[in-house]
Amino acid sequence: MKKFAFALFVSILFFPAISLAGANRAPNPEMDARGEVTLKEGVTVKGKMVRLGDLFMNTGAKAEITVAYAPQAGKRAVFDARWLYRVARAYGLEWRPLGNREQITVERESQIISQDEIKDAILAALMERGLGEGNSLELSNKMLRLYVPGGALASVGVEDVVYQPRTGRVTAILLAPAGEPGATRTRVTGRLFKVTEIPVLSRRLLANEKITKGDIKWISVHSNRLRNGVITDINELVGKAGKRGLRSGLPVQANSIRRPILVPKGSLVSIILKAPKMILTAQGKALEDGSDGDTVQIKNTQSNKIIEAEVTGPGKVTVLAPNQLAMN
Repeated sequence: MKKFAFALFVSILFFPAISLAGANRAPNPEMDARGEVTLKEGVTVKGKMVRLGDLFMNTGAKAEITVAYAPQAGKRAVFDARWLYRVARAYGLEWRPLGNREQITVERESQIISQDEIKDAILAALMERGLGEGNSLELSNKMLRLYVPGGALASVGVEDVVYQPRTGRVTAILLAPAGEPGATRTRVTGRLFKVTEIPVLSRRLLANEKITKGDIKWISVHSNRLRNGVITDINELVGKAGKRGLRSGLPVQANSIRRPILVPKGSLVSIILKAPKMILTAQGKALEDGSDGDTVQIKNTQSNKIIEAEVTGPGKVTVLAPNQLAMN
């Protein structure tokens, strides 16, 4: 009971005084004009330093005061409530955190150097050292990216590179930005592979659809991954057709294509008999599939005799010897 009475007495004695002190505090013209000092939600800085104005709103003339180093390009730094409160007190800002979890994330404005640019730089350095063309590089870290400050040139240099032909292993030291005194050095590893350019289809083709040059594009594949029977010569594709539907972008096996079928089995065809000074025609039925130039068996629909004829066009066959065909 005595403790409760003492606490009540303290609250009555001091709290009104605190409120009164706040009410009687001399007005701050800067705060009245600019508003209350508040913490920003997040910030991206361009330079190497973090300033008060990067962290807080309404800092007035104190905005340019440097308080910390900015993170490296592509990195971020988190400043917690305790650190922020110490900084605010040190520079006379009327700010305090709402809780221990209050914080701000600071990022450095940066540019990304892609993995393709990294590979190109390493391959160029290897070629300067005598490596031939027709190679592909795979980096061990497939998620590797390099970052440079926003105002710098987005370039990458190769300080040193080592290639082991027996294993294909490559080790390199990269500099980004290239040629800058304060460039970041990054060690990367990877493997070098021989590549082969092969023709593939640029669109999906249906079964027996003729392949033209316009249907073909070129891709690079690792030579050690090429399966036996894969077509590498464009001339082996043009003019051919798939035995089944062919997908785009995939290596084409030689056993999956053939010359287009001009005379399907079971179809009616025009039989042309060529003789000196005379051309006769009759109708027949194909007993087997035939492509241009193939010799197939044809049944004469009038005489029911079976003859052999050469496929010369869609639905057309030609007989050269007159004694091979009964025309009635």
